[in-house]
Amino acid sequence: MKRYFPAFLVAALISTSAFAQSAPDAIVKSAVEGTVTAMKADPQARGGDMAKITEVVETHFVPATDFQRTTRIAIGKAWTTATPDQQKQLYEQFQLLLVRTYAASLAQLRDQDVKFRFMPTNVPAAAKDTVVQSHVISNGGDDAIDYRLSKTPTGWKVYDINMMGAWLIQVYQTQFADQISKGGIDGLIKFLTAHNARNAG
Repeated sequence: MKRYFPAFLVAALISTSAFAQSAPDAIVKSAVEGTVTAMKADPQARGGDMAKITEVVETHFVPATDFQRTTRIAIGKAWTTATPDQQKQLYEQFQLLLVRTYAASLAQLRDQDVKFRFMPTNVPAAAKDTVVQSHVISNGGDDAIDYRLSKTPTGWKVYDINMMGAWLIQVYQTQFADQISKGGIDGLIKFLTAHNARNAG
C-alpha cells in the first residue's frame, strides 16, 4: 500500500487575520484540501512537473508552518550551541529538505481520488499546543494522520506530523543526533547540504 503522509502537512495560504481566528482543525482542513486542490488545478503540477509541484508547496505550505520551531526541536540541545549563522544554515537546509519531501509526496497524489476526514478539536483558550487527528481515505485504504500545532502570534501553525505512531520530528532527531555526534553542528550542516544537492533534480 502506498502512503503519502508528508504531503498532508501542506497548508493553504489564507489571510493572517482569518488564520489567526481559525480553530486548529479548520486550519488543517484548509491546509490539506486547499493544497491538493491547487495542485490538481495546475496543468503542469497535475502532469508531474516537480518544479511546479515544489512551487505549490512553497506557496501554500511554508507560510502556514513554524519551521523554525520544527528545526529547533529536531536538533535539540545542540541548537543553543550553534552560532546565528549556523542556525540560519540549519533552518534553510532543513526547510529545503522538507519542502522537497512534501513535493515528492504530493506528486504521487495528483492522480489519486483522495478524501479527508478531520476530527473536531476542543482546545482550551489558554492552550498553546494541540493535536488534530485526521483520516486520509484513498485507493490505498484509510490512514490515520495526526498534526501537532502550536499557537503563535499569527495563529495556529503546524510543526509536526504523526505517521503511524512516529512523529516526524522524532525521526529527524535520531538522524541529526547521529550526525552531530560524528561532526558537530558543521557536520550536520554538511550532511543536509549534501543530501539536498543530491536531490536537487
